[in-house]
Amino acid sequence: MADNGLVSLQSNVSASTTVDRLLAALAARKLTVFARVDHAAGAASVGLKLRPTEVVIFGNPQGGTALMQDRQTAGIDLPLKALVWEAADGTAWLAYNDPAWLAQRHGLGAASAPATKAMAAMLASVAQDATK
Repeated sequence: MADNGLVSLQSNVSASTTVDRLLAALAARKLTVFARVDHAAGAASVGLKLRPTEVVIFGNPQGGTALMQDRQTAGIDLPLKALVWEAADGTAWLAYNDPAWLAQRHGLGAASAPATKAMAAMLASVAQDATK
């Protein structure tokens, strides 16, 4: 499902397993994981509760640089990110920004189209691997 530039997929496994599979899928594609942000742990550190919610920030300079060469403002959305969370009903979800939406948001030109298309295919493949 894509909504307002956000592609969301329901996972067939827990949020924790989805993150593990996401990390494995990224490693298999030799993508760099720059950071993991565990929002639930952050909430717990100040005495608040939050269901599992984690952002994985990852990328590849080969793909992202082309977008920033076109429009440097694309750097605000790069590296790429995936959000994994547990919904109130216990289902796990994975979401990421649609590269076509990013291209539109930043007014990227035709020179960025191949990189944008490759990113979209890679993200869809990674998301499938992580949620199956």
